Amino acid sequence: MKTLKVNPIPEDIYREIGCTWYKTPGDAPSIADELVLITEAEGDSYYKAAEELYDMFIHAADHVIENRLYRLLDIDEALIPMIEHTWNSDRHFHLMGRFDFAGGIDGLPIKLIEFNADTPSLIYETAVIQWMQLRHNKLDETRQFNALYETLKESFIRLRGLNPCFAASPREIPRALFCSLSQFPEDENTARLIEEAAYEAGFITDFEFIDNVFFSSGEGIFLKDAERYYRYDYWFKNLPYEFISLYEPELAAILTDVLINERAVVLNPPYALLFQSKGLLKILWDMYGGHPLLLESAFEPMAGKAYVEKKTLGREGQNVSIVDKTGRTVMSNDGEYGAFKSVYQEYARFPEDEQGRLYQAGVFFSYEPCGLGFRRERGIIHNNSQFVGHFVEG
Repeated sequence: MKTLKVNPIPEDIYREIGCTWYKTPGDAPSIADELVLITEAEGDSYYKAAEELYDMFIHAADHVIENRLYRLLDIDEALIPMIEHTWNSDRHFHLMGRFDFAGGIDGLPIKLIEFNADTPSLIYETAVIQWMQLRHNKLDETRQFNALYETLKESFIRLRGLNPCFAASPREIPRALFCSLSQFPEDENTARLIEEAAYEAGFITDFEFIDNVFFSSGEGIFLKDAERYYRYDYWFKNLPYEFISLYEPELAAILTDVLINERAVVLNPPYALLFQSKGLLKILWDMYGGHPLLLESAFEPMAGKAYVEKKTLGREGQNVSIVDKTGRTVMSNDGEYGAFKSVYQEYARFPEDEQGRLYQAGVFFSYEPCGLGFRRERGIIHNNSQFVGHFVEG
């Protein structure tokens, strides 16, 4: 496990670009002042793994829909109509997700941990901050596996091509609204970055907090100012679908009508929730058992081997436990997702540095693999674990 010490980006530069950053436990900076050193071959292997796994996720999701296995994934019945409608229509494009991997460095095999397919975090850190680190330290900016921002722009161009009804004439430009909850500035930064990519791809774009948006089953998604309503063809929501179904069931019903009536396209599409649910890890193992990128996964504890217990729709490292092969829990995190079904996944080794910190790779996928970054932690990786950029030796 090799890292390269770099000079940290000054806080005033973060403030200039409008970023407010969380602190990791112990008030360590959220962005490490080191870069993971990888080889070209290691980076290529991460990308090839993401590409192969994405095809496997598509087949597994299709299997769930065909056999109506939604309960295994803890999918709310109210969301099923919108999931099936968007799955069966090419207009609804999966914009992006992030695969999390163990291994991949120092000879450790790459193993899938999960796929953050609905509202992935680390977009800003991966697309912008780790590139800034190279620039700030006068390192070769091309020595990263990082085309996330450029690939998002290409995906928005592709999305326009899939929805000609929103551009009936060359003079009509599609409108896209980007939203987050007002109490999470990090989510706002993410939504605004993706908005910029859409703008550069030729969309008319706006940002607004979700509480200020109007939704109509028959008409679509709107903002209102003193003079008129503005209807949007696309809506990017930095809000998980399961949160909508749990806390805003009326909105879930309206969104179903909006999608079926083809009044708007929602990003990511509802079927991303199938990829997001860790219950799909068990489906993948049933379909591809023994595949070298997969870890054995089950809906019951595994006797005689170390495993990780997590929740189907858990997030941010919450409600995760590590159990050794004797059945003893050696580490666990509490959380808000205890009501969801447990998934048990075989324990995998992570690259580890001399200070005992484990490194988890994240690979973004937007039609193709497009961005690599790392998180590190001495225990279970969680939402405030330190982000570590990378540099390709060569």
